[in-house]
Amino acid sequence: MLISPDNYTIYIQPALDDSGVFTSWLNQHQYSYVYVLCDDNTLQYCYPHIKQFLPTHTCIEIPSGESEKNIETCKYLWQQFTDAQADRKSLLINLGGGVIGDMGGFVASTYKRGFDFINIPTTLLSQVDASVGGKLGIDFNGVKNIIGLFQNPKAVFISPEFLSTLPFEQLRSGFSEVLKHGLIYNAEYWHQQKGNAVQLNTNWRAAIEQSVLIKHDVVKKDPFESGLRKILNFGHTIGHAIETWSLQNETQPLLHGEAIAIGMICEAWLSNAVNGLPANELEEITHTFIQLFGKYPLEKIPLTAIMDVMQQDKKNSNKTIRFSLLHAIGNCDYDIQVSDALIAEALTYYCTLS
Repeated sequence: MLISPDNYTIYIQPALDDSGVFTSWLNQHQYSYVYVLCDDNTLQYCYPHIKQFLPTHTCIEIPSGESEKNIETCKYLWQQFTDAQADRKSLLINLGGGVIGDMGGFVASTYKRGFDFINIPTTLLSQVDASVGGKLGIDFNGVKNIIGLFQNPKAVFISPEFLSTLPFEQLRSGFSEVLKHGLIYNAEYWHQQKGNAVQLNTNWRAAIEQSVLIKHDVVKKDPFESGLRKILNFGHTIGHAIETWSLQNETQPLLHGEAIAIGMICEAWLSNAVNGLPANELEEITHTFIQLFGKYPLEKIPLTAIMDVMQQDKKNSNKTIRFSLLHAIGNCDYDIQVSDALIAEALTYYCTLS
């Protein structure tokens, strides 16, 4: 399956080099040198799948995890390019999940004012969401993705074969974004997916294709997030704040999709309170995510800590917190101002669930 946004192509195929597509793409572009960015997990489990298809290259490894997505890691990567005398005819291959794709694209796009990069996403989360849409960035002073830019890769190669390298928790984390795509844009897709069990041997190809099509359709209408694209942030205003606290305070922090699932429950409550989401649909959303992820002890996070992070959210305007909220399953609005008191009630709603 091919999807062709402006200036690049997304290839979705069972294995990376089906019909020689990947090697043919590399041969056509004739880069001066190729760099592969991995973390310690993708170097061990995913790099062996691709190295046979690569020309002469250098593999750069960083530790895995959201905590590495910062300016210090960028400085390390820029120094690697400098030491290797990388030029603007080079190519960076981002082999990994959302952290690798976001940060790899960011460092490639800013080094010597930019050289090409491609994404080979290896997690379900990055395949259905993070690798598509041209958002690049890093975390700064504890705030997620606050430094960055919009820049599309030259290509994205999505292959479900990499998902066999993932533990259950990573697959479940990515599935939360699959469900989000249904909630914000396609009620039929939500109802198709909500009852699916996440298993290590699940065939994800159909879900990947549908989610990529949904995200592509939204992004092409609003590439720079000035309007409609904001609906992709449903669950992320509260979810990012919870994720940030967890990263800073817990030895086993929440995965992105786990935090966003909590955020979607809270923001579904806000949707019911201020945007007309029917009560039965709030109950349906709540039940689905609690069944999938269980209950997190949200009451241990101080309200002030959550509010402080949300004050830095990129969707805010005139120093007021703005949300993307559901009007109904499959129908999402954006730029909705919500009071601090209602946000506190939404968090209380989650805390009282059993």
